[in-house]
Amino acid sequence: MSRACAGDLWYAWQVSDGAVLDTGGAVAEGTLLWQPSEQRRGAARMSRFCDAVGMPGADPQDVWRWSVDDLDAFWVAVWDFCGIVGERGDGPALADPAMPGARWFPQAQLNYAENALARDHPGIGPALIACREEGDPVTLTWDELREQVARAAAGLRRLGVRRGDRVCAVLPNAEHALVAFLATASLGAIWSSCSPDFGTTGVLDRFGQIEPAVLIGVDGYRYHGKAYRTLDRLEALRADLPTLRATVLVPHLDPAAHLDGALPWAELVGEPGELRFERVPFDFPLWILYSSGTTGLPKPIVQGHGGIVLEHAKQLALHGDLGPGDRFFWFTTTGWMMWNLLVSGLLVGAAVVTYDGSPGHPDLGALWRLAEQVSITCLGVSAPYLGSCM
Repeated sequence: MSRACAGDLWYAWQVSDGAVLDTGGAVAEGTLLWQPSEQRRGAARMSRFCDAVGMPGADPQDVWRWSVDDLDAFWVAVWDFCGIVGERGDGPALADPAMPGARWFPQAQLNYAENALARDHPGIGPALIACREEGDPVTLTWDELREQVARAAAGLRRLGVRRGDRVCAVLPNAEHALVAFLATASLGAIWSSCSPDFGTTGVLDRFGQIEPAVLIGVDGYRYHGKAYRTLDRLEALRADLPTLRATVLVPHLDPAAHLDGALPWAELVGEPGELRFERVPFDFPLWILYSSGTTGLPKPIVQGHGGIVLEHAKQLALHGDLGPGDRFFWFTTTGWMMWNLLVSGLLVGAAVVTYDGSPGHPDLGALWRLAEQVSITCLGVSAPYLGSCM
């Protein structure tokens, strides 16, 4: 069995064959199969970051030590290197180190959606490639994505959505979820999503705690070659969420899907709008995720615009070496936090590739064929999937 191990961080991703445990429990390395060339290491964004902060060719442990010993300098450097859009303000990055209650960038004003959409990425291909089990991918250029987000934001404004409101979605991992999320974030409203394969009780256990103003739902989804209708679940959800002011229906399976009293998605995005962004304080809520719910109700987890923009930009650019021209994929649903990381590929100018369906349909080669079909440059899958493929 082959395995991949990280050696010297970005300087030597090594792949060895025949790695085994010796009798003492230590790992015995096999033959070194691959390591990056000097040219590739030098072109890596982590290497360019080290050059920018005056640490060219530094030992990775020294860079890590600097990042934890000098938090102010490190995070200001990440802000500058990643080109974060917004007002950083004066003073230190960490104004109050108290735990709990640490305060980061207290004078900053920014917006996640502005950082995802405001910068130009000319000549590098699409912003989104939304794939599914059946049918052709839906591809949106950067300008087309901006237009769709502007239209959706205008529709949400017409529904009365404003800064601080919660917009909840039960949507598959497709183009509607990304557009609706960015539109919500652009307004300073707060996003929360579940996958449509969740049961009604599972969704209510989550959304029932956060008093949503708008619910965006879907008529159904497809998994492993079978269609699952969900209009009855959406109707039940709507009845049990008393704070809702509106429900929006996305016709994912049937273009003619209808739910009494729900606004069709086509009407939500039916009018052009101006793409504008509500800048908010660094720690202002961006989205609400949830714990697993294994001990009582799922616990809401709130993450803010500033922390997510900085952490995801750092993780994807420096650790993932992603940027303009890349195509970033992770197999996930909208109910898992990896969806939130996946859509953040936009923060570094990478195209986001989504997939709605089963990774094993019609066989376990589905995701490998997808990678070839749409030229994915960073493929994220689980260890069990890889094990099954082997």
